[in-house]
Amino acid sequence: MQNSDSDARYVREWREWRAGWEQFLAQPHGWLAVASLNWVEDVPQQYPGHPGVWWQEGDKLYVDPQGQTMSSNGESFTDVRAFDLTAAADDTRIVAGDLEIGITYRDQYLLVTYDPLAAARTEFRGVPTYAPDPRWVLKGRLEAHATQKSVSFDTVGAEKRTYSSPGTIRFGYAGGEHTLTPTIERDAIVIVFTDATSGVTTYGACRSLSVPTPDEDGTVVLDFNRALNLPCAFSDMPVCPVAPLENRLPFAVEAGEKLPYRKTAAGHGVRRGRSHE
Repeated sequence: MQNSDSDARYVREWREWRAGWEQFLAQPHGWLAVASLNWVEDVPQQYPGHPGVWWQEGDKLYVDPQGQTMSSNGESFTDVRAFDLTAAADDTRIVAGDLEIGITYRDQYLLVTYDPLAAARTEFRGVPTYAPDPRWVLKGRLEAHATQKSVSFDTVGAEKRTYSSPGTIRFGYAGGEHTLTPTIERDAIVIVFTDATSGVTTYGACRSLSVPTPDEDGTVVLDFNRALNLPCAFSDMPVCPVAPLENRLPFAVEAGEKLPYRKTAAGHGVRRGRSHE
């Protein structure tokens, strides 16, 4: 009876977490609102889906609002503005009416327009998942590096990206030992992985799993029921990492999110190489 009660409590907590996550997805200027993506060139021009005229000179990004009111950090402007966002956080936002333009610097500036009326958002009806199963809550151990190491992952639709990894996670499943390379994202430990369901019932490039802070002895909990799609699973435009070879699990992880309703398993090859080249 105790196990039954524990399992029922786990499922209730999982459902509460899922409800909050889907609210996050459906927010007006979130992942599902991505409407256009463009790399900025050094010649002033207007890009499809982006208000204003944009260009890059050296490390600076310029925008001419063309008479429209835009704002950055709460400050409105209608004249030409220059921004040096080389050290800024990814997806720094400029507001233009009902739109938000996210800006990321990778030697070249990337513009992403978030439109609340984007079809992926207005047609959103949740994300299909496997039924929550406490048996997919596995324990592992983080073997920490003395100092964080840099790791390079391929990406969907862009160049390789470099991340910081705190170590190697080892865990057992079905009588075998497996390893995963986690990365640090906004001070949290994250794993991108594929498995035998990838490209069949789940997104082919990877899914993402957040890992709670390890115990003092390095013990970590891998709750695969909380495996999530990344933005590129919902749209062909966002840039997302591809699971490295060491994170490609040989068994089927029948837990967590499946392919979004607006996607199918067909055509989910990994696009590599900068999309603007």
